[in-house]
Amino acid sequence: MAYGAFVEILPGKDGLLHISEVSWDRLESMEGVLKEGEIIKVKLIEIDKKTGKLKLSKKALTPKPAGSQERAPQAGGNEGQNIGSIPQRKVPTENQD
Repeated sequence: MAYGAFVEILPGKDGLLHISEVSWDRLESMEGVLKEGEIIKVKLIEIDKKTGKLKLSKKALTPKPAGSQERAPQAGGNEGQNIGSIPQRKVPTENQD
């Protein structure tokens, strides 16, 4: 998937880990970043009030590198709101393209 990966956080419940939330470094693609079935730690950073979709972040669990530029907040987001951490889960093994 070019824009991120779907991560199963509970049996039958998954959320989107957007490419911009994988690393503090800018990623051009997800190729070679995650492997299907890999267990990763993510943080639940937003729940869409209308759709119930989950927005996840991997970079939120790592320290911000020195000299890193702050991104502008997205409209309608929950910036500054700590929703909580999600335990390690597997990236689903089926093809998500």
